Amino acid sequence: MSWHQGTLVGFDLETTGTDVEHDRIVTAALVRLDPDGTVAEQRTWLLDPGVAIPEQASAIHGIGTDHAREHGARAASAVEEIAHVVADVLRSGIPLVVMNARYDLSLLDRECRRYGLPSVEERVGEVPSPVIDPLVIDKHVDKYRKGKRALQALCDHYGVTLDGAHDAAADAVAAVRVVRRMGERHRPVGTLPPAELHALQIRAAAEQSASLQAYLRRTTDPAAVVEPSWPVIPRGR
Repeated sequence: MSWHQGTLVGFDLETTGTDVEHDRIVTAALVRLDPDGTVAEQRTWLLDPGVAIPEQASAIHGIGTDHAREHGARAASAVEEIAHVVADVLRSGIPLVVMNARYDLSLLDRECRRYGLPSVEERVGEVPSPVIDPLVIDKHVDKYRKGKRALQALCDHYGVTLDGAHDAAADAVAAVRVVRRMGERHRPVGTLPPAELHALQIRAAAEQSASLQAYLRRTTDPAAVVEPSWPVIPRGR
């Protein structure tokens, strides 16, 4: 049975910003979808990130500072729970689907460091795997397609309904349904075992980063650097 025909788990974060070194988790969701596409299990978290949530971020995910402080869990305890359940999924061998995994998994890694907690990598004893990233796969199988490749754009392209964009649970479900469609449509990736698909994405992400870096150097910012590592940016960079 191909990976896209089996159980998949989607993971998504909504955060205070886009900097993995300094921004914080506001909401998180882990959703398991059965082979028939139904949601079998769902866990969600609302955190008090311990810092003010910028208005730009609140405008995207709808969570303001006051709401997070009143209703959110203590960040350290919630990050521990999130890292624990993500590690459990990876240890089980079920593929973890994460849209733009390099961002979400790196930010989770930095949150673990911030609170002195074992990272997901430390919990599983290796780099998180198998991970499936719709963004990396789409750029690999359809690299010359023009237009946006954000989750909503991928949903539109692959015929997946996304209700409640930027709600962590809704985004996690949509990401899983998008990669199922990718697996059905693109047999060269749909027929790979999860471990081989993970390895392909490491190579593809490196190629995509190199191409973007070359483009930036030719155009907007000669000093721009794009992190090539996937699915987690190493600490200390």
